[in-house]
Amino acid sequence: MSDVLSQAEVENLLSAIESGGDGRAAGAPPEAFRIRDKVTVYDFKRPERVGKEQMRSLQTMHEGFGRNFGAALSALLRTMVEVKLTSVDQLTYSEFVFSLENPTCFNLISAAPLEGQLILDINPSILFPVIDRLLGGSTSATPPARRPLTEIELRLVSRITNLFLKEMQHAWENVLQLELSVDRVESNPQLVQIIPANEVIVLISFELTVGEMRGMMNLCIPFNSIERVSGKLTSNNWVSYSKKSPNVESMQRIGNRIAKAPVELVVELAATRITTADMLELRVGDIIASEKDVHEPLLVYIEGKPKFYASPGKLKGRKAIQIKGAYQPNEIRVAAPSPGGKPA
Repeated sequence: MSDVLSQAEVENLLSAIESGGDGRAAGAPPEAFRIRDKVTVYDFKRPERVGKEQMRSLQTMHEGFGRNFGAALSALLRTMVEVKLTSVDQLTYSEFVFSLENPTCFNLISAAPLEGQLILDINPSILFPVIDRLLGGSTSATPPARRPLTEIELRLVSRITNLFLKEMQHAWENVLQLELSVDRVESNPQLVQIIPANEVIVLISFELTVGEMRGMMNLCIPFNSIERVSGKLTSNNWVSYSKKSPNVESMQRIGNRIAKAPVELVVELAATRITTADMLELRVGDIIASEKDVHEPLLVYIEGKPKFYASPGKLKGRKAIQIKGAYQPNEIRVAAPSPGGKPA
């Protein structure tokens, strides 16, 4: 009868329930109940394999990418395009695929030296207005078409995807030199299986706004593709790419490269106005009179911008100029002869 509680033990249990209300047994150590406070929920269907620092680095990297891609796309379409990073999440590949529309523009991208393939999905709600704009149409709101892309439309879409890959390659250059290219384009995402369904991917979503139309553009990066370079996607690694103060060697190296760059130098001898009729009647040997004084300094242009004042002359039988001073925009020059000095 050792399993039967005594009256004293029953009273201790009742008093513990009334006083604490947490169901602790009499004499039980408090550490046994503190273990529950350390338990956290973990979903094995959605394992988080990418660290928080890597996720923050990816977010920072693609925020700058969105601004640059929006500017480049605005120049291509000749209209205002806003590209905004909406989210950077990690989920399974099956969740990503079943969240997409069918049909859609599903681009499979090779990104050497990364393993596997990346995916760029462009929603039809924004893709068809962009194609319409490329063909000279407007950006007014129209019902999106529910059909796969034609061969001509795929050729037009390649201009957008190539622009996307170019800006993405530029955004990743501080981490890794990528060689990006589109392998093929599919319309049904559920027929493409580049990784197992339960494999983790990083989903980077952008919202594109073209005129009155809005749509999503999703970049899918499998975790096994960036697993080898995940150590470079840290905040400390990004700090190392921040702006550094120039030193003597870097300034000398840049100076040597700039010194070899050719520039255009133009000297304006005089300026005057004539009628169009007189200009059409000009012949070889005609003289055009100007109001410029012969002793007034000439203006020297470097790459189309005024930089120096000079005087004309000759050197070793060739026409030459001698620099007299720097150009000042608000300075009023007075004609001054310069008999001395050797032109150069």
